[in-house]
Amino acid sequence: MIRAFTLSIGQLADPPILRVLAKSLALTLLIFVGLGVLLQLGLGALAGWSGIAALHGGLAAAAAVLVAILLGILLFRVVAIAVIGLFGDEIVGAVERRHYPAAARAARPVGLARSLAMGSRSAIRALLFNLAAVPLYILLLVTGVGSVALFLAVNALLLGRDLGEMVAARHMERAALAEWLAATRVERALTGLVVAGLFVIPVANLFAPILGAAMATHRFHGGLK
Repeated sequence: MIRAFTLSIGQLADPPILRVLAKSLALTLLIFVGLGVLLQLGLGALAGWSGIAALHGGLAAAAAVLVAILLGILLFRVVAIAVIGLFGDEIVGAVERRHYPAAARAARPVGLARSLAMGSRSAIRALLFNLAAVPLYILLLVTGVGSVALFLAVNALLLGRDLGEMVAARHMERAALAEWLAATRVERALTGLVVAGLFVIPVANLFAPILGAAMATHRFHGGLK
């Protein structure tokens, strides 16, 4: 695990990784800007329908920004992993070309359609599981650390699956991939736990999806060690 993490950190400055980082951050920002615009338009429409003048103009904009920020905090992990799913093949390919050239030559690119499908499934799973856990997140706030611990546990399992699938899909047929996912659930959850921890650290959370994809690649080719 430590080796996978240090190797992943060491490759952050590689041009292919930097290109993916720029694209993923730009697309994530664009999604949240679009969300903010839709919220403002929705509040404006609500104001017109309800006749509440206070919802017009600057107050509507301020409310939209506030709600967008709150949703951003809650949904950043969902959106970031979904977005990185689009570019995950590029990250895995860059890591394999540098550290595992034989595997890189034998790999089958996942393709845009399958990447979109995996990213969509990842986002839906993350959204549903985290929404289901919201009541427990709220109840555990009184413990001080319970909410964070539960967040890490839930998302460790989810991220372990998503990131592992991102790599294994380049090297396994679907039936073999399903068997591998079932057999390596605990090992992959350890990778997911590290990445979930990065998601709760400001600034580090921006790099978490890329580091996660790189770590998953090293763990896959290193026998999940």
